[in-house]
Amino acid sequence: MSGATRMPGFRIEGYVIASADGMLANADHAMDELKFDADKAFFTAALDRAALIVHGRNSQEDQPNSPRRKRLILTRKIASLAPDAANPKAILWNPAGCSFEEACQLAGVTSGTAAVIGGPSVFDLFMDRYDTFWLSQAARVRLPGGEPCFGGVPARSPQQVLASHGLAAGESQILDAANDVTVTPWRRPR
Repeated sequence: MSGATRMPGFRIEGYVIASADGMLANADHAMDELKFDADKAFFTAALDRAALIVHGRNSQEDQPNSPRRKRLILTRKIASLAPDAANPKAILWNPAGCSFEEACQLAGVTSGTAAVIGGPSVFDLFMDRYDTFWLSQAARVRLPGGEPCFGGVPARSPQQVLASHGLAAGESQILDAANDVTVTPWRRPR
Protein backbone atom coordinates (compact mmCIF):
# COMPACT_ATOMS: atom_id res chain seq x y z
CA MET A 1 0.00 0.00 0.00
CA SER A 2 2.98 2.34 0.19
CA GLY A 3 2.61 3.43 -3.44
CA ALA A 4 -1.12 4.18 -3.19
CA THR A 5 -2.54 7.55 -4.19
CA ARG A 6 -3.57 9.80 -1.31
CA MET A 7 -7.12 11.07 -1.26
CA PRO A 8 -7.13 14.87 -0.82
CA GLY A 9 -8.47 15.91 2.58
CA PHE A 10 -7.99 12.42 4.02
CA ARG A 11 -5.84 11.53 7.02
CA ILE A 12 -4.82 8.14 8.41
CA GLU A 13 -4.22 7.93 12.16
CA GLY A 14 -3.40 4.91 14.29
CA TYR A 15 -4.28 4.32 17.95
CA VAL A 16 -2.96 1.74 20.39
CA ILE A 17 -2.21 1.41 24.08
CA ALA A 18 0.77 -0.80 24.79
CA SER A 19 2.49 -2.12 27.88
CA ALA A 20 6.05 -1.11 28.74
CA ASP A 21 7.24 -4.18 26.81
CA GLY A 22 5.18 -3.30 23.71
CA MET A 23 2.22 -5.65 24.15
CA LEU A 24 -1.39 -4.69 23.35
CA ALA A 25 -2.87 -7.72 25.12
CA ASN A 26 -1.78 -10.39 27.56
CA ALA A 27 -1.01 -14.04 26.71
CA ASP A 28 -4.76 -14.80 26.83
CA HIS A 29 -5.44 -12.02 24.25
CA ALA A 30 -7.19 -9.89 26.91
CA MET A 31 -6.51 -6.19 27.43
CA ASP A 32 -7.67 -5.95 31.06
CA GLU A 33 -4.30 -4.70 32.37
CA LEU A 34 -4.31 -1.89 29.77
CA LYS A 35 -7.70 -0.37 30.57
CA PHE A 36 -7.39 3.12 32.02
CA ASP A 37 -10.24 5.64 32.13
CA ALA A 38 -8.12 8.55 30.87
CA ASP A 39 -6.85 6.57 27.86
CA LYS A 40 -10.38 5.36 27.14
CA ALA A 41 -11.61 8.99 27.16
CA PHE A 42 -8.78 10.02 24.77
CA PHE A 43 -9.53 7.07 22.46
CA THR A 44 -13.30 7.63 22.52
CA ALA A 45 -12.94 11.32 21.64
CA ALA A 46 -10.63 10.45 18.72
CA LEU A 47 -13.03 7.87 17.34
CA ASP A 48 -15.96 10.28 17.70
CA ARG A 49 -14.07 12.69 15.39
CA ALA A 50 -13.12 10.01 12.83
CA ALA A 51 -15.00 9.55 9.56
CA LEU A 52 -14.03 5.86 9.36
CA ILE A 53 -12.76 3.18 11.74
CA VAL A 54 -10.42 0.47 10.37
CA HIS A 55 -9.77 -2.75 12.26
CA GLY A 56 -9.40 -6.50 12.08
CA ARG A 57 -12.14 -8.92 12.99
CA ASN A 58 -10.88 -9.32 16.59
CA SER A 59 -10.35 -5.61 17.27
CA GLN A 60 -13.23 -3.36 18.08
CA GLU A 61 -14.32 -0.70 20.46
CA ASP A 62 -17.28 -1.15 22.79
CA GLN A 63 -18.62 2.36 23.27
CA PRO A 64 -22.02 4.03 23.07
CA ASN A 65 -21.25 5.56 19.64
CA SER A 66 -19.76 2.36 18.17
CA PRO A 67 -22.90 1.34 16.22
CA ARG A 68 -23.02 4.75 14.50
CA ARG A 69 -19.45 4.61 13.18
CA LYS A 70 -18.64 3.67 9.60
CA ARG A 71 -15.96 1.02 9.50
CA LEU A 72 -13.80 -1.25 7.41
CA ILE A 73 -13.21 -4.69 8.91
CA LEU A 74 -10.21 -6.51 7.46
CA THR A 75 -10.71 -10.18 6.67
CA ARG A 76 -9.30 -12.87 4.40
CA LYS A 77 -12.67 -14.64 4.22
CA ILE A 78 -13.82 -12.67 1.16
CA ALA A 79 -12.19 -11.89 -2.20
CA SER A 80 -12.23 -8.07 -1.96
CA LEU A 81 -15.23 -6.16 -0.56
CA ALA A 82 -18.60 -7.12 0.87
CA PRO A 83 -21.22 -5.58 3.13
CA ASP A 84 -21.14 -6.89 6.71
CA ALA A 85 -24.46 -8.67 7.32
CA ALA A 86 -24.07 -8.05 11.06
CA ASN A 87 -23.54 -4.27 10.78
CA PRO A 88 -25.03 -2.00 8.11
CA LYS A 89 -22.33 0.63 8.79
CA ALA A 90 -19.49 -1.83 8.11
CA ILE A 91 -17.73 -3.07 4.98
CA LEU A 92 -15.66 -6.24 5.00
CA TRP A 93 -12.36 -5.66 3.20
CA ASN A 94 -9.63 -7.98 1.99
CA PRO A 95 -6.60 -5.78 1.15
CA ALA A 96 -5.33 -8.49 -1.21
CA GLY A 97 -8.43 -7.98 -3.37
CA CYS A 98 -8.65 -4.19 -3.66
CA SER A 99 -7.07 -0.97 -2.50
CA PHE A 100 -7.82 0.99 0.65
CA GLU A 101 -9.10 3.82 -1.55
CA GLU A 102 -11.60 1.48 -3.24
CA ALA A 103 -12.77 0.24 0.15
CA CYS A 104 -13.20 3.82 1.37
CA GLN A 105 -15.24 4.67 -1.73
CA LEU A 106 -17.60 1.75 -1.06
CA ALA A 107 -17.90 2.85 2.57
CA GLY A 108 -18.81 6.35 1.32
CA VAL A 109 -15.83 8.02 3.00
CA THR A 110 -13.47 10.11 0.86
CA SER A 111 -12.41 12.80 3.32
CA GLY A 112 -11.82 13.17 7.04
CA THR A 113 -9.83 10.84 9.25
CA ALA A 114 -9.54 7.08 9.11
CA ALA A 115 -8.75 5.78 12.61
CA VAL A 116 -6.83 2.49 12.49
CA ILE A 117 -7.36 0.64 15.78
CA GLY A 118 -5.69 -2.72 15.21
CA GLY A 119 -4.71 -5.50 15.58
CA PRO A 120 -1.04 -5.87 14.80
CA SER A 121 -1.36 -6.94 11.16
CA VAL A 122 -3.78 -4.06 10.52
CA PHE A 123 -1.38 -1.57 12.12
CA ASP A 124 1.47 -2.99 10.04
CA LEU A 125 -0.51 -2.64 6.81
CA PHE A 126 -0.64 1.15 7.23
CA MET A 127 2.86 1.75 8.66
CA ASP A 128 4.07 3.72 5.63
CA ARG A 129 0.83 5.71 5.33
CA TYR A 130 0.09 7.09 8.80
CA ASP A 131 -0.12 10.85 9.09
CA THR A 132 -0.07 10.40 12.88
CA PHE A 133 0.17 7.34 15.10
CA TRP A 134 -0.99 7.90 18.70
CA LEU A 135 1.03 5.55 20.91
CA SER A 136 -0.37 5.33 24.44
CA GLN A 137 1.88 3.50 26.83
CA ALA A 138 1.32 2.12 30.32
CA ALA A 139 4.87 2.29 31.70
CA ARG A 140 4.12 0.23 34.83
CA VAL A 141 2.48 -2.68 32.99
CA ARG A 142 4.48 -5.60 31.58
CA LEU A 143 2.80 -8.46 29.73
CA PRO A 144 5.41 -11.20 29.12
CA GLY A 145 4.28 -13.57 26.38
CA GLY A 146 1.54 -11.16 25.35
CA GLU A 147 0.45 -10.02 21.89
CA PRO A 148 2.87 -7.45 20.40
CA CYS A 149 1.34 -4.20 19.15
CA PHE A 150 3.35 -4.29 15.88
CA GLY A 151 5.32 -6.79 13.86
CA GLY A 152 8.94 -6.73 15.03
CA VAL A 153 8.03 -6.16 18.70
CA PRO A 154 9.53 -7.17 21.17
CA ALA A 155 12.83 -7.46 19.27
CA ARG A 156 12.40 -3.72 18.69
CA SER A 157 10.37 -1.29 20.78
CA PRO A 158 7.15 0.20 19.39
CA GLN A 159 9.02 3.51 19.17
CA GLN A 160 11.79 1.95 17.08
CA VAL A 161 9.22 0.41 14.73
CA LEU A 162 7.43 3.74 14.23
CA ALA A 163 10.72 5.58 13.69
CA SER A 164 11.85 2.98 11.13
CA HIS A 165 8.78 3.92 9.06
CA GLY A 166 9.63 7.61 8.98
CA LEU A 167 7.48 8.79 11.89
CA ALA A 168 8.91 11.21 14.47
CA ALA A 169 7.81 11.52 18.09
CA GLY A 170 6.03 14.66 19.20
CA GLU A 171 5.54 15.84 22.76
CA SER A 172 4.07 13.23 25.09
CA GLN A 173 1.00 14.00 27.17
CA ILE A 174 0.32 12.50 30.56
CA LEU A 175 -3.07 10.82 30.52
CA ASP A 176 -2.94 9.22 33.97
CA ALA A 177 -0.13 10.31 36.29
CA ALA A 178 -1.04 7.86 39.06
CA ASN A 179 -0.63 4.90 36.67
CA ASP A 180 2.12 6.43 34.51
CA VAL A 181 0.06 6.32 31.29
CA THR A 182 1.11 8.66 28.48
CA VAL A 183 0.24 9.24 24.84
CA THR A 184 2.77 10.34 22.22
CA PRO A 185 1.90 11.47 18.70
CA TRP A 186 4.23 10.03 16.07
CA ARG A 187 3.93 12.18 12.95
CA ARG A 188 5.15 11.90 9.40
CA PRO A 189 7.28 14.94 8.58
CA ARG A 190 5.89 16.96 5.66
